[in-house]
Amino acid sequence: MNENVLGIIAGVLTSISMIPQLVKVIREKNVEDISLLMLLVLICGLSLWVWYGFIKDELPIILSNSFAVGVNLCLLFCYSIYNKKK
Repeated sequence: MNENVLGIIAGVLTSISMIPQLVKVIREKNVEDISLLMLLVLICGLSLWVWYGFIKDELPIILSNSFAVGVNLCLLFCYSIYNKKK
């Protein structure tokens, strides 16, 4: 299998992995089961992958991880809105 195809498939799968969680949070307006620390660490890690993608000039890494950062930032935004432990 071509390494670019493999990278694109891996990027798509990891990028969409949090979408079901985001949809569930939006529908239920409940973030009790979301770990804020996990979310922050994930966003930092994905952001570093984007930076790495720019350094290596690898568009699949940049695009897939940028999308994942966006999804997780939306989840973080929902966390700030729906968190009842304020």
